[in-house]
Amino acid sequence: MTQPAYLDPNLSIPERVQDLLSRLTLDEKVGMMNHPARGVPRLGIPDYNFWSEALHGVAANGRATVFPQAIGMAATWDRDLIHQVASAIGDEGRAKYHAALRRNGSTDQFQGLTFWSPNVNIFRDPRWGRGQETWGEDPFFTGEMATEFVKGLQGDHPKYLKAAACAKHYAVHSGPERDRHTFNAIVSKHDLYDTYLPAFKKLVTEAKVEAVMGAYNRTLDEPCCGSKLLLEDILRGEWGFEGHVVSDCGALTDFHVNHKVTKDAAETVALALKRGCDIGCDHVYSEIPEAIARGLITEADVDQALARTLGTRFKLGMFDPDEIVPFASIGMEVVACEAHRQLAYRAATESVVLLKNKNNILPIKPSAKKIFVTGPTATSLEALLGNYSGLNDRMITLLEGLTRRVPEGMGVGYHLGALLKHPREVKETWAPLVAQSADVTIVCVGLTPDLEGEEGAALLTPLNGDREGISLPASQVNYIKELAIHSAKIVLVVTGGSPIALGEVEDMVDAILFVWYPGMEGGRAVADVLFGDVAPAGKLPLTFPKSLDQLPPFEEYSMAGRTYRYMTEEPLYPFGFGLSYTRFEYSDLQLDKTELALGESLNVSLTLTNCGETDPELSRVEASAEVAQFYLSDIHASTIVPLQYLIGFERVYLKAGECKTLHFTLTPEMMSFYNDDGKLTLEPGEFRLEVGGCSPSKRGQELGAPKPVTVVFEVK
Repeated sequence: MTQPAYLDPNLSIPERVQDLLSRLTLDEKVGMMNHPARGVPRLGIPDYNFWSEALHGVAANGRATVFPQAIGMAATWDRDLIHQVASAIGDEGRAKYHAALRRNGSTDQFQGLTFWSPNVNIFRDPRWGRGQETWGEDPFFTGEMATEFVKGLQGDHPKYLKAAACAKHYAVHSGPERDRHTFNAIVSKHDLYDTYLPAFKKLVTEAKVEAVMGAYNRTLDEPCCGSKLLLEDILRGEWGFEGHVVSDCGALTDFHVNHKVTKDAAETVALALKRGCDIGCDHVYSEIPEAIARGLITEADVDQALARTLGTRFKLGMFDPDEIVPFASIGMEVVACEAHRQLAYRAATESVVLLKNKNNILPIKPSAKKIFVTGPTATSLEALLGNYSGLNDRMITLLEGLTRRVPEGMGVGYHLGALLKHPREVKETWAPLVAQSADVTIVCVGLTPDLEGEEGAALLTPLNGDREGISLPASQVNYIKELAIHSAKIVLVVTGGSPIALGEVEDMVDAILFVWYPGMEGGRAVADVLFGDVAPAGKLPLTFPKSLDQLPPFEEYSMAGRTYRYMTEEPLYPFGFGLSYTRFEYSDLQLDKTELALGESLNVSLTLTNCGETDPELSRVEASAEVAQFYLSDIHASTIVPLQYLIGFERVYLKAGECKTLHFTLTPEMMSFYNDDGKLTLEPGEFRLEVGGCSPSKRGQELGAPKPVTVVFEVK
């Protein structure tokens, strides 16, 4: 019997897809159009569920390596690390997928290879509960980091994908969560192309991301999963996207139930399919036969969409023998293996951001006799995880990590001290007196996913996942005050996935570490940073405002006054900020020309020096890392442009006294801007280049960031 063409791995994927389509009945095709794609037993095709998650590790599918939440990985500013993390996630996903197939003959939800990650929405407002899933507030930075995630997850095999990544949520989607099913995001063409689209474009055109997920909301009056502008004109038109588009879960139902752009499910089917949404995380595409019967679509429309999702499955090797698919041999021994655990540890250490270190209280000195650990997140597993998380049987809480690391002979005490959000029932506590007698009091505070998250996930908030304010909960602030009144030397360890306005607390404490949701190795990583085994080098991937008074209304999608690129007020902590245990110096900034013709590139060099001296307290640290950041300002642009914008960054390791010459090339594209029509435009004029360890900010200098080097040049 001749082998069907769709099973012939020597044929091209389009040929194989078309052959398979020709063998399917309409009912069988419809069964493949929702995210739980029905199998076709007569053709040997098993059930397959497209919905799997891998935001910071394989999620909701048993034991896995739990890496820091995405916003924490962003704080590493380490492209190579992110690539390695995503590759490890892809390996674990592969192992679990094949194990499920061997066990059940098919895969259920969260067991597949189509991972709905990464989230590349711009974290434009600190109230948004899902900002923790993103890579921060800068479109260039988001694109750089998420590109490495996609490449690592999908692999570099010339024929097969290790896994299929998905860029979500396309587009202009970042809260409020309570309104996401009804909201119409009104943005200018400038803001659309300048802020909301660049990361998606980079993932499509450079990382070759296999899937894109449409958002719930409308953008410029069109539902995102049925938008001519977003799906036809931009995604497949301007960018040439060849993968598949999936709706967010329930987003198609929103067309007729909430957005009211269609009258019923059949009309929704027609709008979404014709615009290019290929598969629904919904039941709506089950109404395809009704839409055909009413003449709203044809079977050819179904074939076009199904060809794209089947194409992804062919790229994953789902119709080929395991022996010729290189990733099919990955075994379950990789899941939560020691190498991945060490990678999770490295990611957690690199994500720690040192925000304050008064009188160099950190690292904790070996001469200290006693430390005291307290606060509501010290023993919290939730504070390690973040949302869309996997689980592991060897999670290390902050208290456990510190207890493991504390040297013999150094006393360590613990008391809960305060609740996460609610006042203590017992008003009096002896904890402040214990803190008073300790050399260092490590106060673990902040947020957990109970206080921020997706719609319906943050159960303790009235706002469906978002935060009404951005301050620490009053119960935590009051406890810190109690400790401060007793003259405790406080090192604040703050967990969370979004900016926290510390207010008066900042002045009460001696040191502040922001550790995000650091994953399964969080406790060990934080302890090693506190004791100086690792020097902190994390940098903020977003601005921490002083208060909500500095921000526009949450519902406003204009970028005016938002993020370091358009914010004119001085923040609490600026984008890109983060201290070290040593001191870095930027010097000798050189250009190969000070005037250049329109369209020319500019070569830049400078020297970065670790000016720290060999310190017995830091003798365990061979080299410290600094993230050199390159910012450009278009001084005389003819329209609204960012005040400054990131164009490059490099993570550099230097020993005490060591220096390195950094080289960078400014391209014409970096000097261009998006005009009012969303067109990339290059104009003559003056530009300011600033290179340093933080975004351009007087506040950054006040907080101790290295003094940047700056030069102005002219384009004629």
